Amino acid sequence: MRYDFLVETYDSERLKVLSVWSEFREEDMPQRPSPTDRRGRSVHEQMVHQCVSEDIWFRNMLGIGVGAPPLPSPETRLNFLRRYAEDSAKRLRALQSKDELWWEAETGFFEVTRSRAWIVTRRIAHTAHHRGQLTAILRMLGRDLHSTYGPTADTGGLMQNHAPTIYAYPGIEALLEGEASGGRKAPLPGSGSKAVTERPNQ
Repeated sequence: MRYDFLVETYDSERLKVLSVWSEFREEDMPQRPSPTDRRGRSVHEQMVHQCVSEDIWFRNMLGIGVGAPPLPSPETRLNFLRRYAEDSAKRLRALQSKDELWWEAETGFFEVTRSRAWIVTRRIAHTAHHRGQLTAILRMLGRDLHSTYGPTADTGGLMQNHAPTIYAYPGIEALLEGEASGGRKAPLPGSGSKAVTERPNQ
């Protein structure tokens, strides 16, 4: 099916979202980019937005509901991990069942009409945008970062220096089990003396 790549991408994006969320601690949930500027969402608010907006997009634009409230109760970090893992798994199974006609059919996207393939592509970009905001907050907190798409300063630095890609967990089941047990992320080697940016002296 020509849209398998979108299904596979949504599946991998689920793990990336949960991996970044797992890097936070419960006490980080109120953290904002600037503690005195409420225009920047807190970690908690970003998790709420991801769960609520993805639920709205899939139900209203794609006709895919999960039969559950989009937010966990209580709204703890671990419960957000579990809620998003469960709901996104249901959405993934629904996407896997769709044929090319479904993907190419047009439907409402806010005030315009777009194909479902276009909407899912836009949803993936939306998710990546907010995930990037969260990784910036992790750096503001002075935390190490596992891979999201490739090497980080903490997995070895630059790709051209053959730094490895190291994910926090190999999959969602391992992530949920590990985080429920206090955290079992893959160890990070750091970059040693190698540069972590193409402009290390600036």
